[in-house]
Amino acid sequence: MRLVILDNYDNVSEWAAKYIRRRIKDFNPGPDKYFTLGLPTGSTPLGTYKKLIEFIQQGKLSFKYVKTFNMDEYVGIGPDGHIAFNEPGSSLVSRTRIKTLNNDTIIANARFFGGDLSKVPKQALTVGVQTVMDAREVMILITGAHKAYAMHKAIEEGVSHMWTVSAFQQHPQTIFICDEDATLELKVKTVKYFKGLMDLHNQLIEEK
Repeated sequence: MRLVILDNYDNVSEWAAKYIRRRIKDFNPGPDKYFTLGLPTGSTPLGTYKKLIEFIQQGKLSFKYVKTFNMDEYVGIGPDGHIAFNEPGSSLVSRTRIKTLNNDTIIANARFFGGDLSKVPKQALTVGVQTVMDAREVMILITGAHKAYAMHKAIEEGVSHMWTVSAFQQHPQTIFICDEDATLELKVKTVKYFKGLMDLHNQLIEEK
């Protein structure tokens, strides 16, 4: 598990986009070798997605042999540590399914429906935790002080179905990327340890 700590949301978005660009180039996709990229939507991934579009427009990246799909609508890491719509209590071996949303999630998504709670769907199609765990590599972006406790649960405590993002401690290739605000609940020694690895982490986004 890697943890990359950056100053702010914009830096998180840019670093994540550069990492994806490097992974696509290293993979060297072609007609018989497609790179599959799951692109969740939501506030944090949206910044990364916009940066990827910039790279394409600048000629620094080609999506010609890249297959993309949306993992969910309005996917993200919630303040309660849920990933996609796998809310607290969801099975860590869950697969893609219809999920009934709890009240906090409905309220959080009301902004996409003009603030009208009555228009927010009560159920959603979501990828399961195990479905995401089956990916070769998982990138998780966490920004903002309101998600700092979820960050603590994801990084510093054990795996729990009450904090579904914590399952990705056990994925062989997970990279967490966060801003300073999201580290507010982490131990000082945890933050220092991972910041001490930034030179190594930045090698992962260097252009060849």
